Parts: sequence; structure tokens; C-alpha cells
Amino acid sequence: MLQEKQAAPDFSAMNQDNQTLSLKDYAGKHHVVLYFYPKDDTPGCTIEANQFTELASEFADNDTVVIGVSKDPCDSHRAFIDKFGLKLDLLADTDGHICDEYGVWQEKEKNGIKKMGIVRSTFVINKDGTLAMATYGVSPEGHAQDVLNLIKQL
Repeated sequence: MLQEKQAAPDFSAMNQDNQTLSLKDYAGKHHVVLYFYPKDDTPGCTIEANQFTELASEFADNDTVVIGVSKDPCDSHRAFIDKFGLKLDLLADTDGHICDEYGVWQEKEKNGIKKMGIVRSTFVINKDGTLAMATYGVSPEGHAQDVLNLIKQL
């Protein structure tokens, strides 16, 4: 698992508009909040995406870009954004490469059944490419505000 002050793994993937986004696109310009979530348009994932959207202007005012990542394809991301009016980019990590690099593809247990899946996790990447925050197993409710509070302290 990744830890604070470590170099953030580079990433490159297509967003909801079939445009490639990479960490290097933001180097030296913005802080990046990279958050991983299990699946588009599910209860916890919707709460988290909506709360990041509600705070979008405050993140922008603090020179921060918010990017969500799941294994869903671009068209699923586009439908999720359109349905809820989300104001963030969602990356389609369909092959799981970014999930592996960030250590979020883990064994999970629900109702006594173990299976692999994305553990809801968030990383704050400084302008120099190092991690200011690496948190695994987050709860969606209120998480966006917690991340914003951290950003304001950077």
C-alpha cells in the first residue's frame, strides 16, 4: 500500500469523454485528488461523487483537480455524470492497471463471501508528484469535506 510522502504512481487513462488524462498533465500546476470507487451509480459511490461535486468550486479555488477512478468503461462514466450532473472527471481503468499501481484492488468480504474488488480509497497528490494523503477503506459520507479540509492546509 502507498504511504504519504511517497512518489505517486503515474497514471494515464481515458475519461468519460474518451480523452486521455495523465498525472503528468497536472504536474507543477495543480494538486490532484485521485479517488477510487467500486462502481458507477451505486449508493455509496453516488454519495461520494455528489459530495465532491458539491465542493467542486472550493476545490478549484484551492488549485485542486478531482478525478474519480473505477473499472467501469467510459460510456458508463458518461451516463453517471449526466444522471447526477457531476462536475469531475472519471477515469476508465478497465484493465485495472491504475488500481494495481495504487494498491486498491484487494480482497473484500461481504456477507461471508470473499472476492476481489476496489477498496474505496483516496490519494492527494501534491504539485511535485508526492502523496500528501493515502487513505484506504474510506467511508463516502463526509469524505469530500475531509479531503477539502486537508487541501486547505497544504
